[in-house]
Amino acid sequence: MDVDVKDFTRSIARKVRLIEIHTKKAVTEVLAGEYSSVFKGTGIEFEEVREYEPGDEIRSIDWNVTARMGRPFVKRYVEERELTVWLLVDLSASGRFGSRSQLKNDAAAEFCALLAFAAIRNNDKVGMIVFTDRVELSIAPAKGRRHVLRLIRELLRFRPKGVGTDLTAGLEYLGKVTHKRGVVFLVSDFLTPVPLAEIAGKELRILARRHDLIAVAIGDARENELPDAGLVELEDPETGERLLLDTSSRRVREEYARRALNRIENRRALFQSGGIDEVEIEAGRDYVRDLRALFRRRSKRR
Repeated sequence: MDVDVKDFTRSIARKVRLIEIHTKKAVTEVLAGEYSSVFKGTGIEFEEVREYEPGDEIRSIDWNVTARMGRPFVKRYVEERELTVWLLVDLSASGRFGSRSQLKNDAAAEFCALLAFAAIRNNDKVGMIVFTDRVELSIAPAKGRRHVLRLIRELLRFRPKGVGTDLTAGLEYLGKVTHKRGVVFLVSDFLTPVPLAEIAGKELRILARRHDLIAVAIGDARENELPDAGLVELEDPETGERLLLDTSSRRVREEYARRALNRIENRRALFQSGGIDEVEIEAGRDYVRDLRALFRRRSKRR
């Protein structure tokens, strides 16, 4: 048993190191400057009081200090540069699927690493909440490489207690633990038994008003279309429900693709109506281009 634990620990360490190398390279060579230009701070903060000078705004006068000193003083503010970035990560059972070289949950971990390294490069804090059908892990925001490596390790070695997905639990928990406006990346495959709007539409809109909320949709091509492979038994990893499909039937394949497209379009419509940016990531494929496209869209709006 001890050997297994040691092997597992070494395996995680290797994965963490590989992810660090890969994502830091992307941050340095591709995303340098783009992150900081898109996420510039959450507002303004008070810096000092100084004597009034001709041209200063009358509205900036500090009347209490002015009365005490007998001459006018104004409050000076600066842009608040430091951000708090939250990674709100869904690691439910549906993420343990991948038809290519990577499981969706592993893609989520790597994408979170990229965001975290970009954040600390900008001197921002990063916190993380992991949920399934309940909140299972919460790590307070902090800075630095060691902190980011800890986040990656926790994601890679995470063993869930729950199998289902409760987006509302994750969204509401974040609302309780932080009141200061920040940037929230909600990372999930958004596979829910009923339409997303019915499950968490209200909670998503509330969080989007309080924070800069960005949805990261992790997907896999096989979730949207079926191959012509004869009789195939599909199992829902979160409910255990099984379904036997004849994939040699063109009608079956088309109906499967139609339902998948309808789910995606409904998700996109919900995010758009709530003013929530979205980036779609496919497990096993390069995601840097998609993230850069998101950054460019946001830059155009600033």
